[in-house]
Amino acid sequence: MASLLIEIGNTALKAAWAEGITLGKTFRYQGEKMMEFILSLLKKEKPEVMVLSSVHVLPQADIQLLEKECGRLVVLDKDHGSLLVSRSLPEYLSPDRAASILAARYLFKGKGCTLVDFGTTLTIDFIDADGMYRGGNISLGCRTRFKALNRYSRALPLINTPADAPLVGLSETASIEAGVVSGIQFEIERYLDLHPDNIAVFTGGDANYFAKRMKSSIFVISNLVMMGLALMAEEYGRKNEK
Repeated sequence: MASLLIEIGNTALKAAWAEGITLGKTFRYQGEKMMEFILSLLKKEKPEVMVLSSVHVLPQADIQLLEKECGRLVVLDKDHGSLLVSRSLPEYLSPDRAASILAARYLFKGKGCTLVDFGTTLTIDFIDADGMYRGGNISLGCRTRFKALNRYSRALPLINTPADAPLVGLSETASIEAGVVSGIQFEIERYLDLHPDNIAVFTGGDANYFAKRMKSSIFVISNLVMMGLALMAEEYGRKNEK
């Protein structure tokens, strides 16, 4: 069963073809013509199931257009919170957080997990050994913090994420690097201490970068969100077969 998984985030679109829960070729698009990009992926093959998650509510016209291009369209956005409630998740969760939780439940069944997603935002979510959601927090992501210091201070320069930031800076640049990177590191370490028996799972663009700075053992799963969407696609694919 071929399915197409699409995640529209704060800054970019990610897509992947999947057979069951096995992910195939992935795509990334950053621009204003997202619908045109999605339609370009559908020119050669029509998926049996398309799962589309979006941080923005999708226009009804776009939904109707995509419904014609696949056997079953599953939309996960703030207008479709019932999909989360039926999976014992609060409907206020963003689609990417929800998908990560679904994947963690599958990968680490019977284990509590602390999930950390390093993206435009930094999100932390907790699930217990029974897979029940136990809350989470949202903060600024690494690059967002660098940009905020530059934008709102009016005096501090815009710094790129360093290859290796010091714990304490001895110059203006090093102080910014240390303040942002060490600040996130200390923040995450405290979250991990809240549930020391949980499995720590990092995902998102900066997952590997921060996993190397942690004292505890970390599972880094870069495609955690896509895996959660693939699980949803497989579920709806089975329903179509009945």
